[in-house]
Amino acid sequence: MITLSATIRYHAHAHPERLAIIYGEQRVTYADLYDRLTRVAGLLRAQGIGRGDVVLVLMKNSTAFIEIALAVSHLGAVFLPVNFRLSPEEVAYIADNAGAKIAFVDTELAANAPRLDRVVVVDAAAQADMRRACGGAAPVIEAAHCRPDEMFRLMYTSGTTDRPKGVMHNYENFYWKCLDHVIVLGLTRDEKLLVVGPLYHVGAFDLPGVALLLVGGTMCVLRDFDAGAALAAIETERLSCGWMAPVMLNAILAHPDGAKRDLTSFKWCIGGGEKTPESRIRGFTTVFTHGRYIDAYGLTESCSGDTMMEAGREIDKIGSTGRVLPLTDIAVMDDGGRPLPAMSEGEICLRGPRITRGYWKDEAKTAASYHGDWFRTGDVGYLDPEGFLYLTDRKKDMIISGGENIASSEVERVIYALPQVSEAAVVGVPDERWGERPVAVVVLKPGTRLTADELVEHCGKHLARFKVPRTLVLRDALPRNPSGKVLKRVIRQELAGTPAEETQA
Repeated sequence: MITLSATIRYHAHAHPERLAIIYGEQRVTYADLYDRLTRVAGLLRAQGIGRGDVVLVLMKNSTAFIEIALAVSHLGAVFLPVNFRLSPEEVAYIADNAGAKIAFVDTELAANAPRLDRVVVVDAAAQADMRRACGGAAPVIEAAHCRPDEMFRLMYTSGTTDRPKGVMHNYENFYWKCLDHVIVLGLTRDEKLLVVGPLYHVGAFDLPGVALLLVGGTMCVLRDFDAGAALAAIETERLSCGWMAPVMLNAILAHPDGAKRDLTSFKWCIGGGEKTPESRIRGFTTVFTHGRYIDAYGLTESCSGDTMMEAGREIDKIGSTGRVLPLTDIAVMDDGGRPLPAMSEGEICLRGPRITRGYWKDEAKTAASYHGDWFRTGDVGYLDPEGFLYLTDRKKDMIISGGENIASSEVERVIYALPQVSEAAVVGVPDERWGERPVAVVVLKPGTRLTADELVEHCGKHLARFKVPRTLVLRDALPRNPSGKVLKRVIRQELAGTPAEETQA
């Protein structure tokens, strides 16, 4: 049996009292979790849901979120987690495009629910235990017998200039991903995972996420991210590991409780989503004295976590996201799909059983995303002679000024060296003379100031003149997606209406 419920059933029989999920004051054992998922499966079956039907979930983090995901797989249906920050129009498009048959929606998100015939509103009581919403539906004990190539999840990426794309994940993709993470992270049943990212995203659900439930570990789920609450959970529950988006980790490292709490149980945290500044790596080991920060690179299309930094190499390979995991292949290719030698910049491509077969109902985008067996990530970078990956940009974020290519991440690295800078993003804006020119959008640390003249002087010491941003825009925060990646498309749109009083030089 290959459903996600299979290992829950095993642990429920072999280790019934082992702790599976911590959620607030709740302690959910494996025996309890298995009972819950069979009852939610009963609710779904009573609603007419069966094999291959798409089940949409518009929910924040909760025990119920995991119970529903497991129950959907138990029936052989397709799990469709949706970003709860989307507008009603965006949710409606996804529901229609995916052909969703039923939706589970948190009470506070009900206004954004898609207009389906079947919508289950999940209140606070059911968020903690979905059995409270199941009524008298009979539990489903026997799981569906699914094949490795059957789709179990549909995830919509945020899109760039058009509508979101539905990424298809089959069981083969998911389980090879889990095995990769078990091997590299050494996951065991003793692991206790902090889950603070949104579970609708691969970072929280997959990196390593529910892979912990495969090996009999424990997930400690926080409904929303709060730096103080996360630090308290690490100390109180003696949590050992986690995944955090960069903006989350920045908040954790800056929180005053970091110096007051016993965080010695925390062994590692996976991050990434951007080129990690050295200050963040060193800051992590200052707060988590027994832990290490694991820079990583991955995609929704691969179930996340394709490269990871190895222990002890963090500083001498600063700027790298590590080496590819053992069950995945990586190559840097030119536009014609030809592999490039070490240190040559090109498009990062991936190959292996973890990679999606393509996009839902979109053969053209699927075909355009492959060079033969190699998936084209759209990211630009290079491999060093030891196989460590360095990201330089996304193709669509490359700035071309006066015929010269400018990697925005290179400029951002220099700007991050300024002590006043908390966050930075560099984007290209139209320029009549140069075609494009770089603009620096910066979030300052509290109580500091930075002028455009100071920025130009600093960058001019480290970069060629054509790479130096001569426009400085100060912001309170940078727009980011759930994985922490800066949304440069949004920044460019905002800059189109930049007020005149913002600093220019």
